[in-house]
Amino acid sequence: MDNRSVKTEGLLCSCFSMDTGDQSDLCFPQQANTSCRKPSSDRSEGVLFSVLLSAECVLTVLLNLLVIISISHFRQLHTPTNLLLLSLAFSDFLVGLVGVPGSVYMRISCWFLGDIACSLWSYTTFVAASSSVGNMVFISADRYVAICDPLHYNVKVTVKRIQLCVCLSWVAALLHCGIILNDHLSHPRMYNSCHGQCVIGFEVYAGILDLVVNFVLPLSIIITLYMRVFVVAVSQARAMRSHVKCVKLQHSAPFRAKSSELKAARTIGVLVLVFLVCFCPYYIVSLMADNDKFGSGKKFVIYLYDVNSCVNPLIYALFYPWFRKAVKHIVTLRILQPSSREANIL
Repeated sequence: MDNRSVKTEGLLCSCFSMDTGDQSDLCFPQQANTSCRKPSSDRSEGVLFSVLLSAECVLTVLLNLLVIISISHFRQLHTPTNLLLLSLAFSDFLVGLVGVPGSVYMRISCWFLGDIACSLWSYTTFVAASSSVGNMVFISADRYVAICDPLHYNVKVTVKRIQLCVCLSWVAALLHCGIILNDHLSHPRMYNSCHGQCVIGFEVYAGILDLVVNFVLPLSIIITLYMRVFVVAVSQARAMRSHVKCVKLQHSAPFRAKSSELKAARTIGVLVLVFLVCFCPYYIVSLMADNDKFGSGKKFVIYLYDVNSCVNPLIYALFYPWFRKAVKHIVTLRILQPSSREANIL
Protein backbone atom coordinates (compact mmCIF):
# COMPACT_ATOMS: atom_id res chain seq x y z
CA MET A 1 0.00 0.00 0.00
CA ASP A 2 1.23 3.45 -0.85
CA ASN A 3 2.40 5.15 2.33
CA ARG A 4 0.59 8.31 1.27
CA SER A 5 -2.85 6.73 1.29
CA VAL A 6 -5.18 4.92 3.64
CA LYS A 7 -7.52 2.08 2.71
CA THR A 8 -10.56 1.14 4.74
CA GLU A 9 -12.15 -2.30 4.95
CA GLY A 10 -13.30 -3.15 1.47
CA LEU A 11 -10.50 -5.24 -0.01
CA LEU A 12 -12.45 -8.49 -0.05
CA CYS A 13 -11.00 -10.10 -3.18
CA SER A 14 -7.38 -10.99 -3.86
CA CYS A 15 -5.49 -10.55 -7.08
CA PHE A 16 -5.01 -13.50 -9.41
CA SER A 17 -1.57 -14.70 -10.31
CA MET A 18 -0.75 -15.56 -13.93
CA ASP A 19 0.99 -18.74 -12.75
CA THR A 20 -2.30 -20.23 -11.56
CA GLY A 21 -3.93 -22.41 -14.17
CA ASP A 22 -7.48 -22.54 -12.82
CA GLN A 23 -9.45 -19.48 -13.95
CA SER A 24 -12.85 -20.61 -12.68
CA ASP A 25 -12.44 -18.63 -9.47
CA LEU A 26 -11.77 -15.35 -11.26
CA CYS A 27 -14.20 -12.44 -11.26
CA PHE A 28 -13.35 -11.69 -14.89
CA PRO A 29 -11.79 -14.76 -16.56
CA GLN A 30 -11.28 -12.79 -19.77
CA GLN A 31 -8.95 -10.46 -17.86
CA ALA A 32 -6.80 -13.09 -16.17
CA ASN A 33 -3.86 -10.76 -15.66
CA THR A 34 -5.79 -8.12 -13.68
CA SER A 35 -8.86 -9.93 -12.31
CA CYS A 36 -9.57 -10.57 -8.63
CA ARG A 37 -10.42 -13.96 -7.26
CA LYS A 38 -14.00 -14.64 -6.23
CA PRO A 39 -14.57 -14.54 -2.47
CA SER A 40 -14.07 -17.95 -0.96
CA SER A 41 -17.40 -19.51 0.07
CA ASP A 42 -16.06 -22.56 1.89
CA ARG A 43 -14.85 -20.68 4.95
CA SER A 44 -17.23 -21.16 7.86
CA GLU A 45 -16.15 -17.85 9.39
CA GLY A 46 -17.00 -15.93 6.22
CA VAL A 47 -20.36 -17.66 5.83
CA LEU A 48 -21.30 -17.00 9.48
CA PHE A 49 -20.25 -13.38 9.17
CA SER A 50 -22.38 -12.92 6.05
CA VAL A 51 -25.40 -14.50 7.77
CA LEU A 52 -25.00 -12.22 10.78
CA LEU A 53 -24.69 -9.17 8.54
CA SER A 54 -27.78 -10.17 6.57
CA ALA A 55 -29.85 -10.63 9.72
CA GLU A 56 -28.54 -7.33 11.06
CA CYS A 57 -29.44 -5.62 7.78
CA VAL A 58 -33.07 -6.75 7.89
CA LEU A 59 -33.52 -5.83 11.56
CA THR A 60 -31.84 -2.45 11.11
CA VAL A 61 -34.09 -1.47 8.20
CA LEU A 62 -37.33 -2.68 9.82
CA LEU A 63 -36.72 -1.28 13.31
CA ASN A 64 -35.52 2.13 12.15
CA LEU A 65 -38.38 2.33 9.66
CA LEU A 66 -40.76 1.89 12.62
CA VAL A 67 -39.04 4.77 14.42
CA ILE A 68 -39.23 6.98 11.33
CA ILE A 69 -42.93 6.25 10.77
CA SER A 70 -43.77 6.69 14.45
CA ILE A 71 -42.15 10.08 14.93
CA SER A 72 -43.20 11.38 11.52
CA HIS A 73 -46.83 10.32 11.80
CA PHE A 74 -47.95 11.11 15.36
CA ARG A 75 -48.20 14.82 16.20
CA GLN A 76 -47.53 14.22 19.89
CA LEU A 77 -44.07 13.01 18.98
CA HIS A 78 -43.11 16.17 17.10
CA THR A 79 -40.82 17.39 19.88
CA PRO A 80 -37.29 18.78 19.51
CA THR A 81 -35.67 15.71 21.08
CA ASN A 82 -37.70 13.32 18.92
CA LEU A 83 -36.74 15.23 15.77
CA LEU A 84 -33.11 14.51 16.61
CA LEU A 85 -33.99 10.86 17.18
CA LEU A 86 -35.77 10.88 13.81
CA SER A 87 -32.63 12.16 12.09
CA LEU A 88 -30.55 9.52 13.87
CA ALA A 89 -33.02 6.82 12.85
CA PHE A 90 -32.76 7.92 9.22
CA SER A 91 -28.96 7.68 9.41
CA ASP A 92 -29.24 4.18 10.86
CA PHE A 93 -31.82 3.31 8.21
CA LEU A 94 -29.34 4.25 5.46
CA VAL A 95 -26.70 2.07 7.11
CA GLY A 96 -29.06 -0.91 7.02
CA LEU A 97 -30.42 -0.16 3.56
CA VAL A 98 -27.15 0.68 1.77
CA GLY A 99 -24.06 0.19 3.92
CA VAL A 100 -24.55 -3.33 5.30
CA PRO A 101 -25.97 -4.86 2.07
CA GLY A 102 -22.91 -3.60 0.20
CA SER A 103 -20.62 -5.28 2.72
CA VAL A 104 -22.58 -8.54 2.44
CA TYR A 105 -22.50 -8.35 -1.36
CA MET A 106 -18.71 -7.99 -1.42
CA ARG A 107 -18.29 -10.96 0.90
CA ILE A 108 -20.25 -13.34 -1.31
CA SER A 109 -19.52 -11.95 -4.76
CA CYS A 110 -17.14 -9.85 -6.81
CA TRP A 111 -18.09 -6.22 -7.39
CA PHE A 112 -19.97 -6.29 -10.71
CA LEU A 113 -21.99 -3.09 -10.18
CA GLY A 114 -19.47 -0.73 -11.76
CA ASP A 115 -17.40 2.22 -10.64
CA ILE A 116 -20.27 4.70 -10.26
CA ALA A 117 -22.19 2.34 -7.96
CA CYS A 118 -19.02 1.78 -5.94
CA SER A 119 -18.54 5.53 -5.48
CA LEU A 120 -22.19 6.09 -4.56
CA TRP A 121 -22.18 3.21 -2.09
CA SER A 122 -18.98 4.42 -0.43
CA TYR A 123 -20.17 8.02 -0.25
CA THR A 124 -23.62 7.12 1.12
CA THR A 125 -22.12 4.83 3.76
CA PHE A 126 -19.71 7.51 4.95
CA VAL A 127 -22.42 10.20 4.97
CA ALA A 128 -24.73 8.02 7.07
CA ALA A 129 -21.95 7.35 9.59
CA SER A 130 -20.86 10.99 9.72
CA SER A 131 -24.42 12.29 10.17
CA SER A 132 -24.93 9.83 13.05
CA VAL A 133 -22.00 11.45 14.83
CA GLY A 134 -23.47 14.92 14.31
CA ASN A 135 -26.86 13.76 15.57
CA MET A 136 -25.28 12.36 18.73
CA VAL A 137 -23.57 15.68 19.42
CA PHE A 138 -26.85 17.59 19.08
CA ILE A 139 -28.71 15.00 21.19
CA SER A 140 -26.13 15.44 23.95
CA ALA A 141 -26.47 19.24 23.70
CA ASP A 142 -30.26 18.94 23.90
CA ARG A 143 -30.07 16.94 27.13
CA TYR A 144 -27.47 19.33 28.50
CA VAL A 145 -29.84 22.31 28.12
CA ALA A 146 -32.84 20.31 29.42
CA ILE A 147 -31.05 19.31 32.62
CA CYS A 148 -28.69 22.20 33.29
CA ASP A 149 -30.96 25.07 32.20
CA PRO A 150 -34.55 23.76 32.40
CA LEU A 151 -36.12 27.22 32.81
CA HIS A 152 -34.90 28.35 29.40
CA TYR A 153 -35.16 24.99 27.60
CA ASN A 154 -38.41 25.81 25.78
CA VAL A 155 -36.95 29.15 24.71
CA LYS A 156 -33.54 27.92 23.62
CA VAL A 157 -34.61 24.59 22.12
CA THR A 158 -37.46 24.96 19.63
CA VAL A 159 -38.62 22.77 16.79
CA LYS A 160 -37.38 25.25 14.17
CA ARG A 161 -33.94 25.47 15.75
CA ILE A 162 -33.67 21.70 15.95
CA GLN A 163 -34.72 21.44 12.30
CA LEU A 164 -31.92 23.87 11.47
CA CYS A 165 -29.46 21.80 13.51
CA VAL A 166 -30.51 18.63 11.70
CA CYS A 167 -30.05 20.32 8.32
CA LEU A 168 -26.62 21.59 9.36
CA SER A 169 -25.66 18.11 10.51
CA TRP A 170 -26.53 16.54 7.17
CA VAL A 171 -24.99 19.33 5.09
CA ALA A 172 -21.78 19.10 7.12
CA ALA A 173 -21.74 15.32 6.64
CA LEU A 174 -22.20 15.69 2.87
CA LEU A 175 -19.40 18.26 2.60
CA HIS A 176 -17.04 16.43 4.95
CA CYS A 177 -17.42 13.10 3.15
CA GLY A 178 -17.08 14.83 -0.21
CA ILE A 179 -13.71 16.22 0.91
CA ILE A 180 -12.23 13.04 2.38
CA LEU A 181 -13.50 10.87 -0.50
CA ASN A 182 -12.66 13.37 -3.23
CA ASP A 183 -10.00 11.17 -4.87
CA HIS A 184 -12.16 8.07 -4.58
CA LEU A 185 -15.15 9.83 -6.13
CA SER A 186 -13.04 11.29 -8.95
CA HIS A 187 -11.11 8.07 -9.65
CA PRO A 188 -13.05 5.08 -8.24
CA ARG A 189 -10.42 2.55 -9.34
CA MET A 190 -7.55 4.50 -7.81
CA TYR A 191 -7.17 2.20 -4.79
CA ASN A 192 -8.20 -1.09 -6.43
CA SER A 193 -5.40 -3.62 -6.95
CA CYS A 194 -7.45 -5.75 -9.37
CA HIS A 195 -10.76 -5.78 -11.26
CA GLY A 196 -13.77 -6.86 -9.21
CA GLN A 197 -13.09 -4.74 -6.12
CA CYS A 198 -14.70 -1.74 -4.50
CA VAL A 199 -12.03 -0.35 -2.21
CA ILE A 200 -12.60 2.85 -0.25
CA GLY A 201 -9.38 4.83 0.02
CA PHE A 202 -8.21 8.33 0.87
CA GLU A 203 -5.00 10.23 1.42
CA VAL A 204 -3.40 10.53 4.84
CA TYR A 205 -4.46 14.16 5.23
CA ALA A 206 -8.07 13.12 4.62
CA GLY A 207 -7.72 10.35 7.20
CA ILE A 208 -6.45 12.82 9.77
CA LEU A 209 -9.31 15.22 8.95
CA ASP A 210 -11.85 12.40 9.36
CA LEU A 211 -10.24 11.35 12.65
CA VAL A 212 -10.51 14.87 14.05
CA VAL A 213 -13.98 15.74 12.72
CA ASN A 214 -15.69 12.39 13.29
CA PHE A 215 -13.86 11.17 16.38
CA VAL A 216 -11.77 13.59 18.46
CA LEU A 217 -14.04 16.66 18.42
CA PRO A 218 -17.44 14.93 18.79
CA LEU A 219 -16.12 12.53 21.42
CA SER A 220 -14.73 15.43 23.45
CA ILE A 221 -17.99 17.38 23.18
CA ILE A 222 -20.21 14.42 24.06
CA ILE A 223 -18.13 13.38 27.08
CA THR A 224 -17.87 16.96 28.35
CA LEU A 225 -21.62 17.59 28.05
CA TYR A 226 -22.62 14.33 29.67
CA MET A 227 -20.19 14.71 32.52
CA ARG A 228 -21.90 18.02 33.27
CA VAL A 229 -25.36 16.46 32.84
CA PHE A 230 -24.43 13.62 35.19
CA VAL A 231 -23.16 15.96 37.90
CA VAL A 232 -26.24 18.18 37.72
CA ALA A 233 -28.66 15.23 37.59
CA VAL A 234 -27.09 13.63 40.66
CA SER A 235 -27.17 16.89 42.61
CA GLN A 236 -30.81 17.48 41.69
CA ALA A 237 -31.79 13.96 42.67
CA ARG A 238 -30.15 14.38 46.07
CA ALA A 239 -31.82 17.76 46.60
CA MET A 240 -35.24 16.33 45.74
CA ARG A 241 -34.80 13.43 48.17
CA SER A 242 -33.52 15.60 51.00
CA HIS A 243 -36.37 18.12 50.65
CA VAL A 244 -39.16 15.69 49.85
CA LYS A 245 -40.90 16.46 53.15
CA CYS A 246 -40.13 20.15 53.09
CA VAL A 247 -42.61 22.81 52.04
CA LYS A 248 -39.82 24.61 50.17
CA LEU A 249 -39.85 21.80 47.66
CA GLN A 250 -42.92 23.30 46.02
CA HIS A 251 -41.14 26.60 45.51
CA SER A 252 -37.84 25.17 44.35
CA ALA A 253 -39.20 22.46 42.06
CA PRO A 254 -39.68 24.74 39.03
CA PHE A 255 -36.00 25.65 39.14
CA ARG A 256 -34.92 22.08 38.69
CA ALA A 257 -35.38 19.72 35.81
CA LYS A 258 -38.54 17.64 35.89
CA SER A 259 -38.29 13.97 36.81
CA SER A 260 -39.36 13.13 33.24
CA GLU A 261 -36.40 15.13 31.93
CA LEU A 262 -34.08 13.24 34.25
CA LYS A 263 -35.49 9.96 33.01
CA ALA A 264 -35.08 11.09 29.41
CA ALA A 265 -31.49 12.07 30.17
CA ARG A 266 -30.78 8.59 31.52
CA THR A 267 -32.31 7.01 28.43
CA ILE A 268 -30.34 9.22 26.07
CA GLY A 269 -27.29 8.52 28.22
CA VAL A 270 -27.68 4.80 27.51
CA LEU A 271 -28.06 5.62 23.82
CA VAL A 272 -24.89 7.70 23.80
CA LEU A 273 -22.95 5.13 25.84
CA VAL A 274 -23.86 2.33 23.42
CA PHE A 275 -22.91 4.60 20.53
CA LEU A 276 -19.47 5.27 22.02
CA VAL A 277 -18.89 1.57 22.75
CA CYS A 278 -19.67 0.72 19.12
CA PHE A 279 -18.04 3.82 17.68
CA CYS A 280 -14.65 4.18 19.40
CA PRO A 281 -13.12 0.75 18.53
CA TYR A 282 -13.52 1.47 14.80
CA TYR A 283 -11.27 4.52 14.90
CA ILE A 284 -8.85 2.97 17.38
CA VAL A 285 -8.28 -0.02 15.10
CA SER A 286 -8.25 2.22 12.02
CA LEU A 287 -5.23 4.01 13.47
CA MET A 288 -3.43 0.65 13.29
CA ALA A 289 -4.76 -0.24 9.84
CA ASP A 290 -1.30 -0.89 8.44
CA ASN A 291 -0.62 -3.61 11.01
CA ASP A 292 -1.55 -7.04 9.59
CA LYS A 293 -2.35 -8.55 12.99
CA PHE A 294 -5.46 -6.35 13.16
CA GLY A 295 -6.95 -7.82 9.95
CA SER A 296 -9.62 -9.85 11.77
CA GLY A 297 -10.02 -7.06 14.31
CA LYS A 298 -11.07 -4.64 11.57
CA LYS A 299 -13.87 -6.96 10.53
CA PHE A 300 -15.13 -7.15 14.09
CA VAL A 301 -15.10 -3.40 14.77
CA ILE A 302 -16.86 -2.68 11.47
CA TYR A 303 -19.53 -5.20 12.43
CA LEU A 304 -19.74 -3.63 15.90
CA TYR A 305 -20.09 -0.17 14.37
CA ASP A 306 -22.93 -1.35 12.12
CA VAL A 307 -24.65 -3.15 15.01
CA ASN A 308 -25.16 0.23 16.70
CA SER A 309 -27.67 1.17 13.98
CA CYS A 310 -29.74 -1.89 14.90
CA VAL A 311 -29.43 -1.46 18.68
CA ASN A 312 -30.72 2.12 18.83
CA PRO A 313 -34.39 1.23 18.07
CA LEU A 314 -34.18 -1.58 20.65
CA ILE A 315 -33.17 1.02 23.24
CA TYR A 316 -36.25 3.06 22.31
CA ALA A 317 -38.42 -0.04 22.72
CA LEU A 318 -36.99 -0.75 26.16
CA PHE A 319 -37.11 2.79 27.59
CA TYR A 320 -39.77 4.69 25.62
CA PRO A 321 -43.43 3.64 26.19
CA TRP A 322 -44.50 5.92 23.33
CA PHE A 323 -42.47 3.85 20.88
CA ARG A 324 -44.13 0.60 21.94
CA LYS A 325 -47.59 2.22 21.65
CA ALA A 326 -46.72 3.66 18.24
CA VAL A 327 -45.55 0.25 17.00
CA LYS A 328 -48.86 -1.28 18.14
CA HIS A 329 -50.73 1.34 16.10
CA ILE A 330 -48.58 0.57 13.07
CA VAL A 331 -48.73 -3.23 13.34
CA THR A 332 -52.50 -3.27 13.91
CA LEU A 333 -52.98 -0.83 10.99
CA ARG A 334 -54.74 1.69 13.23
CA ILE A 335 -52.32 4.18 11.75
CA LEU A 336 -54.46 4.14 8.58
CA GLN A 337 -57.44 5.64 10.38
CA PRO A 338 -58.15 9.31 9.49
CA SER A 339 -57.62 10.60 13.04
CA SER A 340 -54.63 8.43 13.87
CA ARG A 341 -52.21 11.37 13.73
CA GLU A 342 -53.90 12.86 16.78
CA ALA A 343 -53.86 9.61 18.77
CA ASN A 344 -52.73 9.84 22.39
CA ILE A 345 -49.68 7.62 22.70
CA LEU A 346 -47.75 9.42 25.46
